[in-house]
Amino acid sequence: MVLTFLHAATVVASMTTTPRPAAARGATRLDWLDSRHSFSFGGYQDAAWTGFRALRVLNDDRVAPGGGFGAHPHRDMEILSYVVEGALRHEDSMGTGSTVSAGDVQRMSAGTGVTHAEWNASKTEPARFLQVWILPETRDLAPSYEQRAFPLDERAGRWALLAARRPREGALRIHQDVEMWGVFLPPHRKASGVVAPARHAWVQVVRGSCDVLGVKLVEGDGLAISETFEIPIVAGSHGAEVVLFDLA
Repeated sequence: MVLTFLHAATVVASMTTTPRPAAARGATRLDWLDSRHSFSFGGYQDAAWTGFRALRVLNDDRVAPGGGFGAHPHRDMEILSYVVEGALRHEDSMGTGSTVSAGDVQRMSAGTGVTHAEWNASKTEPARFLQVWILPETRDLAPSYEQRAFPLDERAGRWALLAARRPREGALRIHQDVEMWGVFLPPHRKASGVVAPARHAWVQVVRGSCDVLGVKLVEGDGLAISETFEIPIVAGSHGAEVVLFDLA
C-alpha cells in the first residue's frame, strides 16, 4: 500500500506500509510452548519475511508453567526479551542468573559465543514474552548482559526508550543503529512515534488494538513502515501496548 503523507508542508510520496497480520505468522507448538514467528525462524521459513532491516527475529512466545528453553548456544546476535506476562528465569555461561519479570527487558549480546537457558519461573502460571534478535553492527564482540524494569504504568501515554545504540534515560545498549521504544495507551489515546527521514520503523502490537497511519492493527499484528517522519498511533476501545523499532 502506497500512501501520501504531509508533514511541515513537505510531501513524501514514497511512504510504504506493509502489514504483517498476526494470523499469517509462522508457528511452533510444543507441549510447553506456543510461539508465533513474524519472520522466518527454525522450521518456519518464508522467503517474503526473513526479517526487516537489522531486525531478524520477532517471536511471541507463550511458555507453560515450568516449561522453557534448555541450554543452547548463540553468537553474533543482539537478543532482547520483552516480558509481557509472568516471569522468566535466565542463566548463562557468563555466570548470570536472574529473574526477568513482566515489564522487564533483557539484553544479551552473544558476540563470540554464549550459552544460555530460559524457562518459566513459575510452576503454576504461564509466561509470555517477545523474543527479539537484531544483527549486530560488529562481529566477535565480548558477550555481555543487561536487564532493566520498565513498569507499564510509567509508559502510560508516553514513549519509553527501551534499548538503543546510544542509550539514554536508562535504556539498554544494543550494538546496532536501532532504537526500541515502548508505550501503553489507554483507550482512544494517541501517541506519535517520530523517526528521521530515510529511516524505517516496525510497529508491533503487544496487546489491545490501534490505528497506525490508517491501518487497523490488533494483538500480534506488525506493520513495516518506510519513508515517513511521524507515526501516529491511536488506541482502540480497550487500549494498546505497542513496541516500535526505529531502524536504519
